[in-house]
Amino acid sequence: MDLQKTSAEQSGSTAAGTSRIGLVFDETCLRHLSGNVGHPERPERLTAVQTALEAAGWLKTAQRIRSRAATDEELALAHSWRYVDLVRRELSGLHVLSELSTGDTLVSADSLEAARFAAGGVLAAVDAVMAGEVGTAFCAVRPPGHHATRDRGMGFCIFNNAAVAARYAQQRHGIERVLTVDWDYHHGNGTQDIFYEDGSVFYFSTHHFGAYPGTGHPSETGAGSGAGTTLNVPLPAGASDAQILDAFENKLVPAVRDFGPDFVLISAGFDAMRNDLLGEFDVTPEGFAALTRVVVRLAGEFARGRVVSVLEGGYRLDGLGECVVAHLNSLEALHHAAV
Repeated sequence: MDLQKTSAEQSGSTAAGTSRIGLVFDETCLRHLSGNVGHPERPERLTAVQTALEAAGWLKTAQRIRSRAATDEELALAHSWRYVDLVRRELSGLHVLSELSTGDTLVSADSLEAARFAAGGVLAAVDAVMAGEVGTAFCAVRPPGHHATRDRGMGFCIFNNAAVAARYAQQRHGIERVLTVDWDYHHGNGTQDIFYEDGSVFYFSTHHFGAYPGTGHPSETGAGSGAGTTLNVPLPAGASDAQILDAFENKLVPAVRDFGPDFVLISAGFDAMRNDLLGEFDVTPEGFAALTRVVVRLAGEFARGRVVSVLEGGYRLDGLGECVVAHLNSLEALHHAAV
């Protein structure tokens, strides 16, 4: 359980001053308004990330990946056509703040376009990794996605960005087995729901059981052909770096070695950070770096180092950027060691 940074991680760049890590950041995602001033899922989250990446030098060294809007057909890889149609119908032509009819997700005039670009940006990252243009990629997108089920948007989420990307990697690029690692404070019920009976996608989650949305019990392990490919490790309030890292080393690692993924997605929720507005864990930036090292090590062993990381939660603006930078530093440094 090594929380120490390498010198390459501390620098945030390679010896040549350039990076093989890709970065998705599109200002379209800033236009999604999800509440009044002070709502935790606000555009300033991405602004905080951008500011931190610039200060750390990542905006100069990372390879920018151009985002795009996901098509209806791509969204329907993980969502039902009925739900895709519902979102388009309810969000098209909005002029005032509203709420998606499926649940607790506030939307505004530009939310549909932002949600399409959030999902499409992750697909562009998958393309870049599969083409070998970058080794790994981080997608600073919003709205987040891991609570969105096949038929329902909820928990600030409209489309499930990671789930759409998993299906896209399989159908567009012929990937057979995808690992999705979710370290958000909240359980990714949507991702679990979409793949619960699908043995080709392994879903692993650490989270606070009992927090929103109340799912993620250890007994939830998949069904049918997906039996055994869902692994939930709920942790108590106050869970530390060491506790979550222990779950990764002693639960995730052996499970992945049995599963053997060809591609890895990270639902990177930073609301597990210390003093987050919506979380009660005690994870530090060094803790997120350590979790990243575990995932990249596994990706190097099984998936040719192919990792796409997707922003989920993280609502303490003065800590979010620092956590993202620590995450990217580990993605970069350990990608080179892995491949």
